[in-house]
Amino acid sequence: MKSIAADVEDSLARMADRVRESMANRGRAIDAYFYRSHLVYQRELDNLIFRSWLYACHVSEIPEPGDYVLLEVGEDSIIISRDDTGDIHALMNICRHRGARLCEERSGNRRTFVCPYHGWVYETSGELRAARHMEMKEGFDKANYGLREALCVVYQGLVFINCDPSAGDFLGPLRNLERQLGAYDLPNARVAHKQTYRVDANWKLVLENYLECYHCATSHRAYARMHTLKDLECNTRERVHQMLDRSDAMTGIAGMSAEYRAIYGDAESFGACVQASRYGLYDGYLTGSEDGQPVAPLMGQIKGYDGGCGDHQLGPLGFMLNYPDHCVLYRFLPRGLTATDMEIVWFVNGDAVEGIDYELDRLIWLWHNTTLEDEYIIRRNSEGVNSRFFTPGPYHPEFERTLQHFIDWYLNCMQDSLAS
Repeated sequence: MKSIAADVEDSLARMADRVRESMANRGRAIDAYFYRSHLVYQRELDNLIFRSWLYACHVSEIPEPGDYVLLEVGEDSIIISRDDTGDIHALMNICRHRGARLCEERSGNRRTFVCPYHGWVYETSGELRAARHMEMKEGFDKANYGLREALCVVYQGLVFINCDPSAGDFLGPLRNLERQLGAYDLPNARVAHKQTYRVDANWKLVLENYLECYHCATSHRAYARMHTLKDLECNTRERVHQMLDRSDAMTGIAGMSAEYRAIYGDAESFGACVQASRYGLYDGYLTGSEDGQPVAPLMGQIKGYDGGCGDHQLGPLGFMLNYPDHCVLYRFLPRGLTATDMEIVWFVNGDAVEGIDYELDRLIWLWHNTTLEDEYIIRRNSEGVNSRFFTPGPYHPEFERTLQHFIDWYLNCMQDSLAS
């Protein structure tokens, strides 16, 4: 993790000034202050990250009672567990006695969660089963000391959590993707591979990089030669429209090309971003691979290749790129002021067998290498914006349009946090 010295003169008043200044200069990158301030970072966690819907895991990662995985956000840890009845919970990885972490391993299976400090015992659903000798304390009631729990929903095999007990509904917005995502049969898909890439940069720089393709042509040569998103819409409009016109027929999925967009400030409720669109691949490329040729069996109910790629957003920090033969899920989580985890999950058809139906190296080649390229350019971006000589420049009106949408939402969130 790259460290940045704390600003001893930082204050809420200074933060308010920077927010007003950035809002007044809409259309330009935000001030370096927002990437350097420890005060800003803590308010982001409290008022944005932990109030938003975040992708946690796929149901296949916790198939049996007692299975769990850890979700680590900022300095916090959340246990995603399946209880004895099969229900999934999102439990704070903190003993209710004096706060010791219950789980250290990133995944596993437990009959109970036992605190290693004083031995309190919790069910996999979070209820306190036993608190050694606490019967001596007058009025102690185990029912009052279960693990704190976040909201948890499952949609098409994807598990999402939200730490805000008053968060708005997420399943309703997600159902707008029923036809597009349903085609891939994600509940029965196989997680072929997942990998976490630690980037020594503020989380916003990592997310901002994903939200724009202005850099694609210059930084991602392999991606750019096959994906039309790297080009101006006026240059690809006819090609993309042809793909959209044939998409339903060639994939065999009615509604495969349907678009829906309600993200950031336009989301149905805070942090419930949902988006679906489809963009084209250039001639000769069928999927996202080193040579553009299929690397796995077709997903779910999909019958063929239409020369397109599904582009989906699931919450503020989760995204999917879905090809007919595999899906790639991106999740960005802050782990400190200058550290971000990019997790990528590759999905294939649930019946596919590694070494027979797909080769892992070929499957992950494009997005593994693209992510390494991203890590390099984001670190360079971080070093630049943390310079005392950095002056924010203008956003591109087309390539950085979605990035502007995020920044508008972000600044409004920060402004609202100052008023509360």
